[in-house]
Amino acid sequence: MTARENDRTQHKETEEHFFKSNAVKMIHEMSKLSREIQEDSRSALIDEMLHSIFFLGKILKDFSPEDIIADKEMLENLNTYYPRPFRCYQTHFPRRSPFSCVLDMIVLHKNPENEEQIKQSLQRFARGLDPEYLVSSTICISQKSKTDQNSKRYYGVSMSTKGPNTGQIVIAASCLNNWHEYVSGAVMTYYPEMDKKNYFDGTIKVPKNIRCEAFDIRSGNKKDPCRSCHNLFGLNTEQIKEWDYGNCAEAESLSNLLKNEEEVKKKTNVNKYSAENRKKAEKEVHDNLMDVLKRNRDKNTQRKGFEKHLKIYNPESE
Repeated sequence: MTARENDRTQHKETEEHFFKSNAVKMIHEMSKLSREIQEDSRSALIDEMLHSIFFLGKILKDFSPEDIIADKEMLENLNTYYPRPFRCYQTHFPRRSPFSCVLDMIVLHKNPENEEQIKQSLQRFARGLDPEYLVSSTICISQKSKTDQNSKRYYGVSMSTKGPNTGQIVIAASCLNNWHEYVSGAVMTYYPEMDKKNYFDGTIKVPKNIRCEAFDIRSGNKKDPCRSCHNLFGLNTEQIKEWDYGNCAEAESLSNLLKNEEEVKKKTNVNKYSAENRKKAEKEVHDNLMDVLKRNRDKNTQRKGFEKHLKIYNPESE
């Protein structure tokens, strides 16, 4: 083995170690938090997170659940209580990244109004993980009013998916089956490229008086919206950097706001487009998703069902 080949092997082994380590830590944290709260949705969040981890493990590293979770007793217990992620991780897409499930569990644990506690808990947990795998870098909080601090808070995190293929897959699935139609329409205006489509413009301008504020999870520092978020949602910024459209925490946070605050939805300016062109944009997202999966077939185990039918995973309790 040459020195270069040895370096590649060591790098691959290091990456695999950190993916598995982060995954197991996330499972432990979710299980611990679940025992401390009484919300009905807690089991669904663990179920959804497991499926997302298993799916990303297969896409990134060709891992099986057994490869990720070495503890046989832990593996058997999870399979007993949450059997569907083990059955469906090769036949269904996750609708969001696993760290979004962690965020939701922490919000349930701390209650949505306790913003600082939520940010601190997420920060403590994220600092114990390797930053490269399954971990978001940014949290965003949206409210219907900048001045009414008693208004309900809606949280979101950036995509915790390393690599262009996994990011494209989860953003596409979020567009097709998770985000509010205004947010998905805005993202589909660009996805999967950085250039705007010439036949469809679903970008929006959210009301000026709403709060949409992002923070670095590890440092706690405030982060201004990037140029992509300005282009998608009309958020004011002086930043010129464009990140992948749909990658930022603002998308998930604003989606949750729009799903729950009818007043904000009514005041949001939406570009007009035909139903036919929206369907065309959705088909382009779907077709790109299929292409990404086909490209992965050469290096990973063939994924039964993906090429013929798009299935989005929903937790068993939903």
